[in-house]
Amino acid sequence: MTWYWIALIVLATFWFMEFVAWFAHKYVMHGFLWFLHADHHVKKPGFFEKNDAFFLIFAVPSWLCIMLGLMNESWIAPSIGAGIAVYGVAYFLVHEVFIHRRFQWFKNSNSLYLAAVLRAHKMHHKHLGKHEGESFGMLIIHPKYIKAEMAARRKKSKVSVSRA
Repeated sequence: MTWYWIALIVLATFWFMEFVAWFAHKYVMHGFLWFLHADHHVKKPGFFEKNDAFFLIFAVPSWLCIMLGLMNESWIAPSIGAGIAVYGVAYFLVHEVFIHRRFQWFKNSNSLYLAAVLRAHKMHHKHLGKHEGESFGMLIIHPKYIKAEMAARRKKSKVSVSRA
């Protein structure tokens, strides 16, 4: 098939994965697999968390789609697998690197959107229990977090102007 169909399926799968991740986070991670996710909300010493097992849980469908699709000379399944994998890379970069600073990259961002994503995630982590919570998504956030970040920036700019 042509490259634009493949790209469209990869992009659509990437987009769909945000909803899969939201659902899995709210109902699986904060549900019956809380025992794997709990250490992500209450940080303990060490680099790795039980929560890191979800990397494998999400990687398996990606790998299977790519491998089985290529074995059967299909282009649809590997495109879906690639979309899941691209979402996994975005998750790693946004959640693990940017938000939780597990690696010291991307420290100096001035992006309004990324600051709002960070604010939404901080609100999620404000709740330490299994059943409380808000903001279960990663890339799609409620507009209130963007508005709150804009207000905080306006307030900060007014303070810095008044000090000058």
